[in-house]
Amino acid sequence: MQHLGIKKNSKNSKLIVSFFFLLLLSIFNLDAKAAPDLVRVGNLKFAHYGAISYLSEHCGKYNLNVQERVFAKGLDIVPAIIAGEIDVAASAADAAIAGRAGGAPVYAVAGFSKGGARIVVAKDSGIKSVKDLKGKKVGVARGGAQELLLYAELAKHNLTWSDQPGKDVQIVFMAFADLNQALQSKNIMAMSQSEPQSSQAINKGFGVELLKPYDTPMGEPIRTMVMTEKMYKERRPVAERFMKCFVEATKLFIEKPEIAEKFVIQKMFKGQITPQDFKDAMDNAQYTYDLTVEHMQITTDLMAKYGVGRMKKPPKAADWVKLDLLAEAKKAVGVP
Repeated sequence: MQHLGIKKNSKNSKLIVSFFFLLLLSIFNLDAKAAPDLVRVGNLKFAHYGAISYLSEHCGKYNLNVQERVFAKGLDIVPAIIAGEIDVAASAADAAIAGRAGGAPVYAVAGFSKGGARIVVAKDSGIKSVKDLKGKKVGVARGGAQELLLYAELAKHNLTWSDQPGKDVQIVFMAFADLNQALQSKNIMAMSQSEPQSSQAINKGFGVELLKPYDTPMGEPIRTMVMTEKMYKERRPVAERFMKCFVEATKLFIEKPEIAEKFVIQKMFKGQITPQDFKDAMDNAQYTYDLTVEHMQITTDLMAKYGVGRMKKPPKAADWVKLDLLAEAKKAVGVP
């Protein structure tokens, strides 16, 4: 009996030691914060992309390390996605569509801004309507919403175009950053430009707004956030936290525009744009969360019609627009 009692006490001692070990381990785990999950975001440097840029500062509360990488244009992000260097990307819808058509394994998961484009003509050019662009050189960045909007406007007014002489309008492709200088020097007589660059051209006095090109079947362009299939499927908890952070940051920018203005002017543009530039840019754009399958399909159809993106097989919007993460995030953050 005594022998059995010793064994029993020995067993109890082991259980007590094990209990305290597990208790200490639990306390340690609660105290030690898990390392933040890395999310690599591809972005562009425009005023209406500000909420995306802000995620690198805002998402720490969701235990995320958001690293932003800025590209010259949306199409430039596609090779980085294919190479596995980017998890989430912000671009115009047409760049996202062209990327998907070109083999980028992504889903369109949200919109983040809309509008943000103007057709601006050189001061004293005499151009008063889209029809007056006949015989002129018009600059635009290839692969952005501005390219597709420009073609839709030209087609609406029965004008032909090419990047070679011989059509009604000669298209001159150049980087967003070079368009304003080309217009100022009158190497081009008009440009289809993004914000805040188009507002800067007007405010500096060498450009005049011709129109905001939203009166075609495309309407206002919705800038699109895409997420890699790998992140969407295999890193679901991280994807969910990221989307909550995106919705929360966007809500903040919408409700408190002074925070958006300060961040975009001081952090994104390092003081290179004025408060008036920002105000004018955002009068022609707005932050949003939403995207629709219908908008993506209309954009895809127009791209195919006008040869934008050089797609061999245009993707069907319903196959790759996934809005469930957005719906869950909006509900969690309290956005209608």
